[in-house]
Amino acid sequence: MKIKIPHTYVLLISLTVLAAILTWVVPAGRYERAVDRGRTLIDPASFHAVQAQPAGIFEVLLAFPKALVEVADIIFYIFIIGGTFGVLNRTGLIQGGIQALVKRIGGRQALIVPVLTLVFAVGGGTIGIAEETLVFLPALLLLARSLGYDSLTAGGIALVGANAGFAAAFMNPFTVGVAQGIVGLPLFSGIGFRVILWVVMTTVTIIFLSRYAARVKANPGISLMREFDLKREAGAPRDEDVLFTRRHVAVLVVTVAALIVLVLGAIRWHWGLLQLSGLFFGLAIAAGPIGGLSLDDTARSFIQGAQDMTYAGLVVGLARGSLVILRDANVIDTLTHAMAAVVGRWPSSISVIGIYLMQNLLHFIVPSGSGQAAVSMPILAPLGDLVGITRQTNVLAYQLGNGLTNVFIPTQGYFMAALGILKIPWEKWVRWLLPLLLIWLALGMAAVIIAQALHLGPF
Repeated sequence: MKIKIPHTYVLLISLTVLAAILTWVVPAGRYERAVDRGRTLIDPASFHAVQAQPAGIFEVLLAFPKALVEVADIIFYIFIIGGTFGVLNRTGLIQGGIQALVKRIGGRQALIVPVLTLVFAVGGGTIGIAEETLVFLPALLLLARSLGYDSLTAGGIALVGANAGFAAAFMNPFTVGVAQGIVGLPLFSGIGFRVILWVVMTTVTIIFLSRYAARVKANPGISLMREFDLKREAGAPRDEDVLFTRRHVAVLVVTVAALIVLVLGAIRWHWGLLQLSGLFFGLAIAAGPIGGLSLDDTARSFIQGAQDMTYAGLVVGLARGSLVILRDANVIDTLTHAMAAVVGRWPSSISVIGIYLMQNLLHFIVPSGSGQAAVSMPILAPLGDLVGITRQTNVLAYQLGNGLTNVFIPTQGYFMAALGILKIPWEKWVRWLLPLLLIWLALGMAAVIIAQALHLGPF
């Protein structure tokens, strides 16, 4: 009997209901929090019971709109990305550029997947790109299909490539930098160990994606997305040859300039999604007239592109619904406290594995990188001190636990938005990625065990 996986929206609403049921079982509790130099920190000795606030039907109904408000920056970023892509696509840049690229690379098409995956892995390992990958997905989808690959390959290049670099990042300021700052380690200390780990993780990921892409190109029928991709393309207008004109070159120059500003903004000016949204909105306004569109056509193209992102935008709010329920009922701290209490009873050689597994479990209910660091590091760092785990190893366990499942768990908003953009059902993605995820998890466990054996420091 074939098991039918529910629609993504049904799955996420079910998780919210399950979280609500959990609030009637798990006692409410809280740690005291304080703000130190702009960071919210937890006092690990301050856990105490608070009055229970289990979620009822009304709280479940409110979880979705409350979540939409909380992640509005991501949702509007997605809409603006869609609008900008709609304008760029209407100018003919995307179609003409991809056709010109395919003709130019000729017999070297096999290099596209490993080279682009490496580029995204570098971005993940250095500036921690995650939500930023969304802007590349529509073009990568067209490129992959033009080369005979499937939509899983397109998503894999950006999402999986960036996430391999993100999880094993050697200088990601949003995970490594934040966690090291909380526990008092020198910024980006231990970089040598993480560079080696990044190389291993990235290499394994490139091999996985390249082999899969080659197999799909040779035999398209093996793709889990074969029917989905064909159905999607059957309803789309037939591509015609588009000459790559001087107007397209001008639009490309403006687009590349915007991407350069994006990198500078992320690294030098610490831009967030609000600034990136303004950047891409500006790109849409400029690209339309430069590409030969009237202002009215530019506006219509932007609206159509944003409209196509409705599914992806709404799914971000649904993905956060379970977190809203658990947080408002004051049970997240209770779950964290319980897991830490269990791990603290084990010897250091086993505790390091327990902390690693705990971070992976905690990531499901606290999918934010900096948020998970704020919740877990003030508790697990002193716990590690007691059982003989260096703080550098503790940070490594956090960064891997926070990063490895980013493109797997349905509570991670930007990931679910990406699947919405690519129109890939979550269950199809999970079946495809699971073998690589298991390899990642095994490599992560080996890394924390080795780090503990080496007493990775400085402390």
